[in-house]
This record gives sequence, structure tokens and C-alpha cells, in this order.
Amino acid sequence: MGDSEIAAGDIVETVPSALIILDQNLIIKSANRAFYQTFRTSPQETEGSLIYNLGNRQWDIPALRNLLESVIPHRASVEGFEVEHDFPTIGRRTMLVNARKILRGGDHDGYILLAIEDVSEERAARAESKRNWQLTQSIVDTIRDPLVVLEGDMTIVTASKAFLKMFGITEAETRGRRVAELGQHQWDVPALRHLMEKVLPENKPIESFEIEDNFPGLGLRVFNLNARKISQPGNHAHRMLLVFEDITDRKQRERDALVLTNEISHRIKNNLQIVVGLIAYEAKFTEASCVQGYKAMQARIGAIAQLYDLISQSSLGRTVAVDAYLREIAKVMSASLIGDASGIKIEVKAEALEIDPDHAVPFGLLVNELATNAIKHAFPHGDGHITLSVEQVGDEIELVVADDGIGIQDKVVTKIAQKRGADYVAIFVRQLGGTILPAPSDEPGTIVRIRLPLLLVSSGGAAPLAA
Repeated sequence: MGDSEIAAGDIVETVPSALIILDQNLIIKSANRAFYQTFRTSPQETEGSLIYNLGNRQWDIPALRNLLESVIPHRASVEGFEVEHDFPTIGRRTMLVNARKILRGGDHDGYILLAIEDVSEERAARAESKRNWQLTQSIVDTIRDPLVVLEGDMTIVTASKAFLKMFGITEAETRGRRVAELGQHQWDVPALRHLMEKVLPENKPIESFEIEDNFPGLGLRVFNLNARKISQPGNHAHRMLLVFEDITDRKQRERDALVLTNEISHRIKNNLQIVVGLIAYEAKFTEASCVQGYKAMQARIGAIAQLYDLISQSSLGRTVAVDAYLREIAKVMSASLIGDASGIKIEVKAEALEIDPDHAVPFGLLVNELATNAIKHAFPHGDGHITLSVEQVGDEIELVVADDGIGIQDKVVTKIAQKRGADYVAIFVRQLGGTILPAPSDEPGTIVRIRLPLLLVSSGGAAPLAA
């Protein structure tokens, strides 16, 4: 054996792929250890044999014959020739064969070097991935809502038929493009882009993100967007599922209902104001001993009227702003019970909270009753200061009505209803499920503190904090 053959043998043994060397007659001259291990054979069974006769003729494959007898004679090398076959020793496998002619000196026949790589698992995984993706695509097309599947770089992998139909585009026009590039860039919204960038890295889903815009061929539409990260078990690649829900009709119904609610509230407010006016007119002609009762009733009805006034002016219609409500109550009381000549002033200190309208009427009447008691009893000399305060404490709100008047001898606040005849206070507190708290005994005047487990709503109109 010459030096060149020894050197070639060393090279063959160091290569991890299965290698065999054939002479011009397709006789196996040598093979490396990887070949013997892969195909479970030995050098004695291999060397000197025609490749087609190897083992139980497992290499007598039409595809391999075509490579060795038709392709190689006319080409110096062949890359990536794929052979799929049932091998008796190892079962059905897919082999990737690379072939190269090796010439020696003036010998034009030389040798053929075959590098054989078993790619069965890779091909099986690819086929499985393709089947899974076809299943995914079938599911995507079955869902009625338009949706797209995105890569990590936010490019579209696939879009459902519902998506393509709704937006009047083809699959070719969507695949590989970013969502922000579709249409006239209606989806290029910084807030949405920021949320989408967190779905894959931080696994933070998008819930009910609304977009309202004019879409080509659709006109003004409102879409609700939801997004989730999706992944295949055993696969480290992640994708995003983005679903588009057309809520245009629902939003329009909500807006129509809001307009109707505001209109009804406005009419109720006007009717209550008429009642307030009638009471004020009657008070002018009644006995002096009854005037205070008329004015108290006027203030109560005025408090309810102001609630409906706020609802009619609200853009939400589902909540009532506590601070604005208290200011309106204070305004009505100043006009009906106090008058311009009085030295009694009402101040409002309230956090920007919003409450359920169902609780707003008894809440307003409670505030009105406590303030009325202070006006009637705390200031015999006609001068003083009343503060209406509201703040959030946990999942409740704390209402404080304080005055700097003469106070009461018994500082047990729970007896206020009996002491000042404000039976309505106890009624409204009980109706709201509230609790009257002890007031500080060393403070001047009278302080009433009430905790109310009202249905608090955040300023954005989001989910309630507590029932």
C-alpha cells in the first residue's frame, strides 16, 4: 500500500460520517469505522465486494445505481443525493450521499469517495413538523375570527382564511410582512407594538386591546385584539397567535345605549328640578315652622337630581365621579338650606374615585343628611365650616363629614341618629352595608366617619375592585 493510500485511509477514519471508497468497478476498497457501526457490518464482509452485493444486496438500490453509473461518470462530484430505503439491518432510513471522484496520477478512472449521512431523524422531524403545521393551519382556517400567526420578529407566518377574506388580501401579500405594514398601516400603533413585543419574551398575553380606524374596503371598524404565545413541545421556537375580533356592532350598541341612558338621565334630572322648584315655591307660603322641612326635602331631591345630571353629562354612563358628585350636592345645599346671607361654608375634599350608579343615590342622600344635620345643629350663631371628604381605604371608601361647630356632648357617633333626629343616616348606612366608625374625641366640632363597601371602579372604567 502506497503512502498516498495510507494518508487517504487516515483521513477516512477521522471523518465522523460513514465513508466508503470504491474503485472504477464499484468494488469497495475500504470503509471507515463510522460506516461499519452505522450499517452493522465488518471489514471482512465489506472490502472487496461489489457495492451492490454488500450484505444481502441492501445497497442494490435504483437511486444509488443511477448515481454511480449515470451521474458520477459525467460529473466530478455530487452533493446531497438523497436515498430512502428499507435496510434489513437498521430498518427504513433516509441517507444523504455526497460523492466525489478521486484521480491518481495519470489514471483517469481513479476512485469514488462516498460520504453517507443518516438524516432519517431530521427528515422525520421535518415531516412531523409539516404535519403539525398543516394541522395548525386547518385549525386556524376553522376559527371564525380573523387571526394571524407571527414569528418572533413580528412577521406573518400564516393568516386564516377569515383574515384574508375580511381584509381583502391574499396569502402572498401577508406572508413575511409585519402586521404594522398591512393595509394603510392602521395596525402600526405604538401601544400595540409595545404589548406585542412583550408577548414572546415575557409571555405576557394581550387582552382586549381595541383599535378603531378606517380600513380599506371596510370603512370605520372597531377591532378587539388578543394575543398568546404558542410553542410546540420539544421545539424552542416560539410564535404568537394574534386574533382579531370585530366588535364594531357591539360598540355601536353600547354607544347607542349610552346616548339613551344620558338622554333619560337628563329628562329625569329636569323633572326632579321641577319638583325642587315646586317645593321652593310652596315654602314661600307655608308657616315658618314648616319651612325647614320643605328645604330639607328640597335638598334631598336636589341631591338625586344632581346625580342624574352627572350621568347625563358623563361620557361613560356606567360610573359616577364621587368628587364631582359631592361638589354638586354642596352647591345645591348651599343654595337651598344655607342661602347667600349665611356664614356657613361647605368644602369638598375627595379623591378622584368612581362608584357604581346603583349605590350613588343612597350615597348622595347619606351625605346630604349628614350635612343637613350639621347645618341645622352645629352653628347656632350662623357661622361655620363643613368638610365633605372621601378617600379609598383598601377595597372600601371612607366618607367623613366634619364641622367646626359646637359639637355634641355625647361623642359616641353611633348615637347621632338619635341625638339629632337623623334617622335617615342609619337607614342609608344600612342600605349601603356600611359601618359608622368612632370619631376622635379630642377634635372640635363633630366628625362622622363611615366606611362603605361600595362597588369601587377605577378611573379607566376597568373591572371593579370590590363588590
